[in-house]
Amino acid sequence: MTTVLVCDDQALMRVGLRKILEVEDDLSVIGEAVHGQGAVDAAERLGPDVVLMDIRMPVLDGIEATRRIVGARPATRVLMLTTFGLDSYVFESLRAGASGFMLKDAPPEEIVGAVRIVARGEALLAPAVTRGVIAEFARLPSRRPVDDALPRDLTAREREVLHLLVRGLSNTEICHELVISDATAKTHVARILHKLGLRDRVQVVIHAYETGMVEPGGSMH
Repeated sequence: MTTVLVCDDQALMRVGLRKILEVEDDLSVIGEAVHGQGAVDAAERLGPDVVLMDIRMPVLDGIEATRRIVGARPATRVLMLTTFGLDSYVFESLRAGASGFMLKDAPPEEIVGAVRIVARGEALLAPAVTRGVIAEFARLPSRRPVDDALPRDLTAREREVLHLLVRGLSNTEICHELVISDATAKTHVARILHKLGLRDRVQVVIHAYETGMVEPGGSMH
């Protein structure tokens, strides 16, 4: 059973999300919060598997709440709810540790599917969103590479896959690029995440640019 905490300052949205999720046999809403601080407190008290988090709320916004929840409970996944597309709010939420985002007007089945995806430990982000994150970093001043930012035990193939990851390629695109199977691509991605100590592919992209592992143009040090 996947446990879910719903955080939104609009009562109608909370009620709607609860109804959507609780008809599913494998999902259980164990709590609600009306602002970010409430979400932080509830996450600490209840230990949900997934938090559905609004971005703009009173008292404490969803981005800072996400940062605190993920920092205190790395196993809890945060799925951001937004009325916006890829903008600065979404970008900052990813940097804060969110595992993805959904538009509030998405069909119920997509919201349910999104909760299941992040609960499995995957990132819910289309390649286009990953590329948007890359574009955001490309606007930042170049950084000096950090010593040992790239683990020395990455194999040559894993370095190739990492380079494609930070370019925003999906697993399918990686398969085509390297002529490997989907299962092999997933294995390489999983090993890269493990060796970097990161949770998902978007965190890999952010880590790569923030540490200077790669430059905005995509070249790897």
